[in-house]
Amino acid sequence: MAVATLLALLDDMAALMDDVAAMTKVAAKKTAGVLGDDLAVNAEKVLGVRPERELAVVWAVAKGSAVNKLMLVPVALLISLWLPWLITPLLVCGGLYLCFEGAEKLLHRGQPSDVSRRSTVLAALAKPDADMAALERDKIRGAIRTDFILSAEIIVLTLGVVEGQSLHVQLVVLAGIAALMTVGVYSLVAGIVKLDDLGMVLQGHGEDGVWGRLIRWIGRALLAFAPRLMRTLSVVGTVAMFLVGGGILLHAWPTAAHGVEAAAGALAPWGGLLPTLVGGVIGLVAGVLLVKMQSLNPFQNR
Repeated sequence: MAVATLLALLDDMAALMDDVAAMTKVAAKKTAGVLGDDLAVNAEKVLGVRPERELAVVWAVAKGSAVNKLMLVPVALLISLWLPWLITPLLVCGGLYLCFEGAEKLLHRGQPSDVSRRSTVLAALAKPDADMAALERDKIRGAIRTDFILSAEIIVLTLGVVEGQSLHVQLVVLAGIAALMTVGVYSLVAGIVKLDDLGMVLQGHGEDGVWGRLIRWIGRALLAFAPRLMRTLSVVGTVAMFLVGGGILLHAWPTAAHGVEAAAGALAPWGGLLPTLVGGVIGLVAGVLLVKMQSLNPFQNR
C-alpha cells in the first residue's frame, strides 16, 4: 500500500513537472520578444560608466531587477486568483505599451535629441568636477525603473500563458521565468559591456608568431563587433516589440485572430508566418497612432 501511494505521488510529481516544463517553454517563447529590448536597454544604461565600474553597476541593477520580480510575482498570482478577468486587459495594456515604445524608438531615431544624447553624457563625464557616484546612482535608478516596466510585461505575458492552470504550476512557471530572465539578461549584459575590454586586452597581446597574430586579430574583431552587436540588439528589440505587442492585440480580438488563423491554414506550408506578420503590422500601426496621439496632447509640455 505504501509503495503504491509513493508511486502515485511520484506519478503526480512527474505530471506536474511535465506541465511546468511545457508552460515554461511556451512562456519563454512569448517573453523572448521582450528579451532583445531588455538586453539593449540595460546594456545602453551602462553608457558613460567608468570601465572598472561597469560590472558593479550591472550587479546593482540586477539586484534591483530581482526585487522588482519578487514584488511582481505575488501580485500576478493574486490577480490570477481573485481578478482573473483582469489578465486580458493587462495583456492588452502591456501590448499597447510595447507598440508605443517601439514606434517611439522608430519615429525618433536619428532626431537631434537621439543623436546628441551619448555625446551629452560623455561631455558631462569629461568635466573634472563630475560627481561619478551621483551619476552612477542616477543610472542605476533609471535602469531599475525601466526594468520594472519590462519585468511587468514579462510577468503579465507569462500570466496569460499559465491562465487556468493550477496554483502550483502558475507559481513555479512565474518564478522560473522571473529567475531565468533576470539571470539570463544580466549575465548577457555583463558580457556585452565587457566585450570591448576583452577586445582591447587581446589586441594588445604582444606574443609573436601565428598565435599572437590570431589573438590580436580576434581582439580587433571584437572591438569592431561590440558596437554592431548593440545596434543589432536595438533593432531586434524594436521589431520584437511590434511582433509581440501586435500579437497580443490580435489575440485579444478573437474574430480577427480566427480569420487570420483560417487564412494561415489555407496558405500552408508558409501560413504559419501569417499571424506573426499580421501581428507585426497591427503593432506598428497601433504604436504609430499612440505616438501621434501623445504628440497632440496639449498638456505634455506644460
